[in-house]
Amino acid sequence: MSNTYFKFKQFIIHQEHCAMKVCTDACIQGAFTAQHLALHGHAVKRVLDIGAGTGLLSLMVAQQHAADITAVELDPGAALQSRENFASSPWAERLHLKEADIRTLPAEDQFDFIITNPPFYESALKSGDAKKDQAMHATNLSYAALLEVIAAHLSRAGAFSVLLPYVEFEQFKLLAERAGFHLRRVLRVRQSARHTAWFRAVGIFEWTPGAVLPEDLVIYDEQNVYTLPFIDLLKDYYFKL
Repeated sequence: MSNTYFKFKQFIIHQEHCAMKVCTDACIQGAFTAQHLALHGHAVKRVLDIGAGTGLLSLMVAQQHAADITAVELDPGAALQSRENFASSPWAERLHLKEADIRTLPAEDQFDFIITNPPFYESALKSGDAKKDQAMHATNLSYAALLEVIAAHLSRAGAFSVLLPYVEFEQFKLLAERAGFHLRRVLRVRQSARHTAWFRAVGIFEWTPGAVLPEDLVIYDEQNVYTLPFIDLLKDYYFKL
């Protein structure tokens, strides 16, 4: 990977205009969510991507599912990047970019599924780089505000996917439950076999209550090589796996 693009099997993610670059965490969310939709998203016709960044998540979903995808991005540089990546992808006709604050989207605009990789940290120290801080910290949209937006735009039969650090995910889950959502699937991620703590979580939430399906993923084994489950999850995307 260079500092300007991330090469996948079917497309290249350009990222020179974005403050936050494509990372493994987001790729895991995209692959896990696309897999979920391929298996359970038969009724999903419209998908909303909140905070699109480079457009990575929309592109990964589009590769596996035939839904029409609307991506919303506030930052002009990131919006430009998404627009360029969408236009050069094999699914350009199904990918639509709106450069806007998600809170300005009309509430009557409903979606069957929502995916979001929100700013990770609500209270951590900021770097001083305004664009990076906006990308990494909940400076424009708190978790509670994000859940309000999701509730306004998610159909009653819909579901949403979110990626967060594991500790923040536990906090987000409580807020989501208060907002009427129910965790139905969770992928807990460890960096390597040498790490004992989970560091990321991808959750699939629905309005409908039910049993929670927990799943675990370790990225690297004891020899610092990608594990077989990681390869299996990402093999349809990474150029070299």
